Amino acid sequence: MFFQAQNLPGLLILAAFAVASWQMALLALLGCAASTVTGLLLRAPAAMVRAGDHGFCGALVGAAAFAAIGGTWFAAMCAILAGAACAPVTWGVQRLFRTALLGPLKLPSITAPFCIVAGILFFATADRRVAPAYITPDGSPVALFLRSILANVSQVVLIDSLIAGGLILAVLFLAQWKVGLAALAGTVLSSVLAVDTGADRLLLGHGMLGYSSVLVAIAMAAFFVAGSWQPWALAAIGALLAGGLSMVFQGVPALYTWPFVAVTWLLLSVVHFVPGLERSRPGSSDDAPPKVPAGALR
Repeated sequence: MFFQAQNLPGLLILAAFAVASWQMALLALLGCAASTVTGLLLRAPAAMVRAGDHGFCGALVGAAAFAAIGGTWFAAMCAILAGAACAPVTWGVQRLFRTALLGPLKLPSITAPFCIVAGILFFATADRRVAPAYITPDGSPVALFLRSILANVSQVVLIDSLIAGGLILAVLFLAQWKVGLAALAGTVLSSVLAVDTGADRLLLGHGMLGYSSVLVAIAMAAFFVAGSWQPWALAAIGALLAGGLSMVFQGVPALYTWPFVAVTWLLLSVVHFVPGLERSRPGSSDDAPPKVPAGALR
């Protein structure tokens, strides 16, 4: 979910799910397991399966099932079925990006399979949908801004919890300082943009406008772009673009991480065509970032 292919960060992020709800953590596990098993059945490369490439979208779909229809047995079945669907959708997206037209861009599938499957699930279960448990945040605009810093991070995995957001951010710094710093930069930039443009205070306080910016900043600064200042410049640009898209499309149902996906694909296309910008290679960083999932660059 956060480009981490290590066991300890995975366990701690699962703990962040449990902070929100043990049912949500269970549905995330069910979705992850179903997607992983289906990936194996589809004969996905073993290295990709071990690295979690065929599991993280399923985990997010499980979390989305909980967010949409609650912690019921029906939601558990949906998490399993939709999680299993993520594997062939991931295969399809990756195959599309290997075509003659798109292949040279080397675009990653990232969370697009999650967005596709979760979107279908969202509309297919409209008669069972539960209302979001939003409470209007109290406090000054400054307090709401500060709350959004951690809420943006937790909403990446559809959690609205400052404790979970703080835990996830700490995990990212633990994994590698560059990842944590990129996440922090992404959440701050998106919240500054939201305040500056007069965005809805409720959405700001609950992190609904900044979670895609967190992911874009991590993708650009820590994984996909080579260089010294170039990755950070693209991270800042991407965070602002994703935040802007999130505000423009804030009323669209089942938006999920589409702003992150769209901005990441756009910026990586720019990197391909603009002289002086270069894609990074897994494990090529001087300060040895954590291993990138095997299919992240596919």
